Amino acid sequence: MGDIQITIAAGDYDRTRPIRDGRVTVDGCDVTYLTLDPEELFFRAIRHQEFDVCELSFSSYMMQKQRGVGGYTAIPVFLSRAFRHSGIYIRTDRGIDTPADLRGRTIGVPGYQMTAAVWQRGMLDDEYNVAPGDLHWRSGGMEQPGRVERTPLAPPDGVDITPIPNDKTLSGMLADGELDAVMSPRAPSCFAAGAPYIGRLFPDYRAAEQAYYAKTGLHPIMHLVAVRESLAERYPWLCATLYKAFREAKDLAIADLEKIGALALSLPWVGAELEATRALLGDDIWPYGVAENTSEIEALIRYSHSQGLTARPLAMDELFAPTTFEYAKI
Repeated sequence: MGDIQITIAAGDYDRTRPIRDGRVTVDGCDVTYLTLDPEELFFRAIRHQEFDVCELSFSSYMMQKQRGVGGYTAIPVFLSRAFRHSGIYIRTDRGIDTPADLRGRTIGVPGYQMTAAVWQRGMLDDEYNVAPGDLHWRSGGMEQPGRVERTPLAPPDGVDITPIPNDKTLSGMLADGELDAVMSPRAPSCFAAGAPYIGRLFPDYRAAEQAYYAKTGLHPIMHLVAVRESLAERYPWLCATLYKAFREAKDLAIADLEKIGALALSLPWVGAELEATRALLGDDIWPYGVAENTSEIEALIRYSHSQGLTARPLAMDELFAPTTFEYAKI
């Protein structure tokens, strides 16, 4: 019996490129690799289950898993993770100087359920006692009108969530003063263009994010990798094999950062940056695995439930393929 044909859909990352270019093979599989931006990928995967293996929003995956829909099971490969203090953009003419000043304000967000926003709300609640119900939420497209939640969402009790008008965008409303702030992984175009009275809640976001990690030990996870459930059931070895391949690909990406004789990346001080990052995060700056990420996974489970996205806290073994909880070592 020959290799099985699988399609992997994910972003273009240094940590996935070795699979895409064939330096790392997935044992027993003939891979077609599709490179897609997260917005398109998540929409197609969640609405139409188009891909055998794909990158998914962790938050949306949990919502679907809890509802018993979606058709995917995850492996603990976290293709995207990011601190999100940098992604809170404010009107600087509204007296918003600290997170506490957000209470009672109207906040735009591309999707209330998006993982970045879940982490931002959790951080504001845990660290600054600003609860989701303390703000008025307006959802919609950042730069293009008409965006809707990718998974059906009933507003949680006590939380005001309203879609923006179909002919408006979050960036435009922030620039026009119709919103007090926007939370988003992407910078709104009005901020990038230097529009007046637009700034960040945390101007020195790097210092804020490093202080957050030093206090909490959390390096927020955004996206994971998921496998079509029917494939995982038909080929019980597939999830562990994919996990192994993605780990190998990530290790190659980190090795590139260590090449200081002839830099693999076009950053003059990449070696110094890697040293500084390891001093804070530890030797493995981008860990995969359940045990290695228990704190982050448990925090996201808690946030998802407390913010009304899941009806109950999910158990760890509901989320990930059982063959990926342990990794054979030599």
